[in-house]
Amino acid sequence: MAATQIFATFIVDGLLFGLPAVEVLELTNCREMTRVPLAPSTVEGLMNLRGQIIPAIDLRRRLELSPRPAGKLPMNVVMRTADEPVSLLVDQVGEVLELGEETFEAAPETVRGVARELLRGVHKLPGRLLLLLDPQRIIDGIVVENRKPVRPPQTS
Repeated sequence: MAATQIFATFIVDGLLFGLPAVEVLELTNCREMTRVPLAPSTVEGLMNLRGQIIPAIDLRRRLELSPRPAGKLPMNVVMRTADEPVSLLVDQVGEVLELGEETFEAAPETVRGVARELLRGVHKLPGRLLLLLDPQRIIDGIVVENRKPVRPPQTS
């Protein structure tokens, strides 16, 4: 029997993305953000989650996708990283999927730019692809809370 893994999925600009469920701490509605002066444009701000200050990264900006439509509030996917929890701002939370390794493949050559660098690969689902993100690559090189980079960018 093939090994399976559970994924939390979410939609960003009409695309289906996912993270291994073990790396997701919480899914929440939009929260009040405090802007961080001089932070990269991908950092929407800091949010307070039960007393813990968490940086929030706009996944649309991080993936260089179109801006979120005016008036449409994002959802938070709070994920675990090596250093601290980080929230990803997404358009919509999807379902939890259990997938086997037989559906996993490397990212297709048609995926280019920043998105390709942030993917671990894809899972082929009936009628669409689940783009599997690498949590650490998402935050590599992003400065938060006016301190050193969370991690220096990785070179390929």
